[in-house]
Amino acid sequence: SNYYDILKREDQDEIKHHSLIKRIKEIFFELKDRYTAPGYRTITDHLHNEGFRINRKTVYRLMRKLNLIGYRMKRRRRYNSFEGEIEGRIKPNLIKRNFFAIRPNMKWYTDITEFNLRGQKLYLSAIIDGCGRDIVAYNISRSPNLQQVMTMLDDAFKANGSLNGLVFHSDRGWQYQHKSYQYELARRGIEQSMSRKGCSPDDGLMEGFFGILKREMFYGKEDLYANLNELEQAIKDYIHFYNYE
Repeated sequence: SNYYDILKREDQDEIKHHSLIKRIKEIFFELKDRYTAPGYRTITDHLHNEGFRINRKTVYRLMRKLNLIGYRMKRRRRYNSFEGEIEGRIKPNLIKRNFFAIRPNMKWYTDITEFNLRGQKLYLSAIIDGCGRDIVAYNISRSPNLQQVMTMLDDAFKANGSLNGLVFHSDRGWQYQHKSYQYELARRGIEQSMSRKGCSPDDGLMEGFFGILKREMFYGKEDLYANLNELEQAIKDYIHFYNYE
């Protein structure tokens, strides 16, 4: 009886979920044309933002039935800025994977990721907020140097006022151990926090954003970008999409 009940329910999907199915298709192909085929979680989030009251399991079932398949990211080598530890420059882990913040500018996370486009490299340095999980500031450079990180800091500080008491978390990359970087944080009353050595999940919120970004607009789409300038513009467009849409 369960078997026939399930068959009956699936046959009624077109009638019961007609408007929902129509919108799922529209969102899927709209995002696929702009970035990479979205998964059921992304589709569900969009539906919730539009007022649909639907759970992820139903969206997953309908997408499977419609053969709308999201992109699965292949593992790639990640950029690592760790070049050793400078005595007195390593900070304790104040976050301990408790990433969420109850208000903006309470917890920030930062890291640098590498884009390798046919042997040419681009580096994105970004800051994500633990409350809204939006990108606070970012900088794109051909080289992962100190100037890139300091410029990103300047942009973040200009856009935000009092940051006293903010916890700013990163890995143990050489940029974050540099005296200029640590001085800029200290003079604004910002507490610096660092992941444990070789433990990327300690910076999981920032790592998660980089994974989403590359999965949706880079991996499998490298041939769309003729050069680094086009890739850089695509990254800027995606961050705007991520923050506001």
